[in-house]
Amino acid sequence: MTLNLEIQQRKSAIQFLENNDKEELTTLVDSMNSKEIIHLMGHLKRDDQMKLLTMLTPEDAAEVIEEIPEAQAVDIIEDLTEKEAAAILNEMESDEQADIIRELDLEDASAILEEMDPEEAADVRMLMEYEDGTVGSLMRTEYFAFEEHLTVEEVTVELRRNSEEYAEYPLKYIFVVSSSSKLLGVLQMQELLLAKGKTLLSKLIFQEVAFVYPNSPAEELSTFFKENDYFGVPVVTEDKTLIGIALRRDTLEAESERLAQEHLETQGIVGGEELRTMPVLLRARRRLSWLSVNILLNIVAASVIAYHQDILSSVIALAVFLPIISDMSGCSGNQAVAVSMRELSIGVVKPAEVLRVWWQELSVGLINGLALGILIGAAAWLWKGNMVLGLVVGGALSVNTLVAVSIGGTVPLLLKGFNIDPALASGPILTTITDMFGFFLALTFASFMLVHLTGL
Repeated sequence: MTLNLEIQQRKSAIQFLENNDKEELTTLVDSMNSKEIIHLMGHLKRDDQMKLLTMLTPEDAAEVIEEIPEAQAVDIIEDLTEKEAAAILNEMESDEQADIIRELDLEDASAILEEMDPEEAADVRMLMEYEDGTVGSLMRTEYFAFEEHLTVEEVTVELRRNSEEYAEYPLKYIFVVSSSSKLLGVLQMQELLLAKGKTLLSKLIFQEVAFVYPNSPAEELSTFFKENDYFGVPVVTEDKTLIGIALRRDTLEAESERLAQEHLETQGIVGGEELRTMPVLLRARRRLSWLSVNILLNIVAASVIAYHQDILSSVIALAVFLPIISDMSGCSGNQAVAVSMRELSIGVVKPAEVLRVWWQELSVGLINGLALGILIGAAAWLWKGNMVLGLVVGGALSVNTLVAVSIGGTVPLLLKGFNIDPALASGPILTTITDMFGFFLALTFASFMLVHLTGL
């Protein structure tokens, strides 16, 4: 039912685009929810995507851009003229503006900023000074801030006078500042509405207000919102000058996007988000950059088999169990990688705690390794009726599981300590080492027991 609706919406959109029917196109887009807009834009040709955005008002086009994946939005913005792109970006929230401008080529970004409203462009330039992964990269500049000497009546008049501009602002809090923009306190919107008109803001504010610094790691912001049930938190400089607000929803969204990107990187998708609407050569190049390295690492692992090929030819039954040993150890290692990545992301562990993490993984690996080794050993024994074969494959899997969890648990921390992306590099390292050790252990154990295994 939903798919049929989306197909019909796409057909209607294409028809309205062909007929240059702005009114019907606007009505259609306004009636669509987020998922329907994403589906529509993902199935239109690039020319149609650009035409749709230019036929809509800048406000409506900005809503579309904010709904679709950032990678797709950046590609479309790049293809628009500077004036068209600037008109749309002017209507977007400041943090969204900065995210898109940050991803553009320097020349395109500069040209678009020159065409944008000067105040909007100034806010974007300020936000772009903060690196990804900091509080400043997540904050926005749309917030209510009024000086302490103003009365409730003066503030409410100001809010009504500029209601259209303030419509997109977070409505929960009003920040009270000094004449030099120093943060003095906060009050909730309902307190403002219920207070008498002549009351000064300085008489209403709650002064013990929490705040964060723009250069602090974004992980601190995530921790803050986990510990405090706040809608948002003010962002201030070292001298307590108010420069922005960080919202809970923006923080959660950024954390979700980061985890999704880390998952893609662990699967070999590098260079940012990938969508199938992107150019084929770009997608192929991103994937190949990881696959080409991985094939070299696998050749190293395969060389272990080549070195022991005489043992393998004498004990053919081992060939059945080598992939199982490699795969099961890899699964155990990937579980350890996932836990370390998660704990790193939420600040539970630090790179310096690598020995503690290793010891904790060894205890789990010992239990699971013995259990898995007994299972595969029993299977080998029952299949070939040879207890020695069971001991060889079971022992290899048990020991390799210990190796795998040790690598999986500690490598992300070590890479993080050297400022290398652990999500990108942990997978290939783990795969290569577990394969190599798994093959080495099974074939070495078999060489020791060759007299009892020959002919299997």
